[in-house]
Amino acid sequence: MSKLSVMKEFWAFLNERKKWWLGPIVIFLLLLGALIIFTEGSALAPFIYALF
Repeated sequence: MSKLSVMKEFWAFLNERKKWWLGPIVIFLLLLGALIIFTEGSALAPFIYALF
């Protein structure tokens, strides 16, 4: 299953069920995950992990 099909299916779910409040939550979680992944090897890692 490709990433694009997962995004299409998620969009169809949001559209059909009218669960628009899930969109910002998913976007926030994706950005948070990207932040953790990209700062893993940097000098900021100890400060970011201390927040959690």
